[in-house]
Amino acid sequence: MPTFRYSAFKAAGGEVFGTIDAENLRDARLRLKNQGLFPKELEPAELVTGGSPLRMWRRRVSLPDLALMTRRLATLLGSAVPVYEAVTTLYEQERPGELKNILNRLRDRLAEGAGLAKALAGEPQVFSESYVSMVAAGEASGALEIVLERLAEFQEDQEAVRSKVVTSLAYPTLMLVVGSGVMLFLLAFVVPKIITVFQESKAALPLITIILIKVSTVLQKGWWLLVLAACAAAVAYDRLRRRESVRRRQDRFLLRLPLVGPLIQRLVLGRFAKVLGLLLASGVPVTRAMEITGEVVVNREYRACLARVREELIQGGSLSASLGKSSLFPPLLVHMVAVGEKGGELERMLAKAGSAFEKEFDTAVTRFMALLEPLLVLGMGLGVGFVVIAVLLPIFQLNQLIK
Repeated sequence: MPTFRYSAFKAAGGEVFGTIDAENLRDARLRLKNQGLFPKELEPAELVTGGSPLRMWRRRVSLPDLALMTRRLATLLGSAVPVYEAVTTLYEQERPGELKNILNRLRDRLAEGAGLAKALAGEPQVFSESYVSMVAAGEASGALEIVLERLAEFQEDQEAVRSKVVTSLAYPTLMLVVGSGVMLFLLAFVVPKIITVFQESKAALPLITIILIKVSTVLQKGWWLLVLAACAAAVAYDRLRRRESVRRRQDRFLLRLPLVGPLIQRLVLGRFAKVLGLLLASGVPVTRAMEITGEVVVNREYRACLARVREELIQGGSLSASLGKSSLFPPLLVHMVAVGEKGGELERMLAKAGSAFEKEFDTAVTRFMALLEPLLVLGMGLGVGFVVIAVLLPIFQLNQLIK
């Protein structure tokens, strides 16, 4: 089924961008209207979203590459280079790949008379709605290069956070994989050969050894049942996750976890404050900025709360008072927002709050990893110790019988 890119207006007045699968243009317009969207522009997509996994993979542009492209574009525009020439220069300098193809399509749209924001909106799989909205605000205010510089800094900060998490999880993940592999090898191949000796002796075995024998037998003879059960559980979980209510309950549960919950909360709060402050500093209206920020925030519990806050803002409420009604937002953030509203420096205070929460997140991740690593070592030691004790106890009993 063909895919079409669109820009459309919501019933509430906001503009959205995206793609939709339909038989033809008429069918695409009808589907958008059924979703409560009023198409502004609608055109066939050059890349089909529902393509093969290889094509899906090739369409991805890494965040560091996107940040570098954004900074280069800001530098060229800051040097008084016209937008079309700047994009053309980036296209000529870029290595062959998906980003070069995207720059080529951007250049074609700019040559047809489209603005930069409109050209970027045609690539929703790469440029998010917040990215496009900030560029549009920068074009309208005449400060496009400043907005792009802020965007590049924000993307670099997000990449630094992502790298911090990946690096911190690398060693524990390796330990978990190696430890699980060692245990499976012992239970599936080593233990059965030792247990044969115990079974031939027909002596009464300790409970811990009986448990080990049962586990080893299940792994040897019923491994395919375990694989089928794991696959069935994965499929069932994937189907359940498609329900909005289930995903929201899952996000609520994650926030309540003892160690993981505070980490997720700091990460979400940092992203919320940084994105909202960046949008406001770029000239995006506060209600529109709240709408975009709600889409950027991944946790659905926070997303629902931000939707309520936005409704209160539309009705004339203040941002700090609306945020203060929810326990999801700590008093520190509410206080900083209130100070920013009174002093007319809301975007600057949000940026400070975002940086503060990111620093807290970094510190919490370091502490969490420092606690997790010894716990994993302890878990591996207990697992191996369980196997060793279960094997040695019957040997000691046999020695006693021989004596």
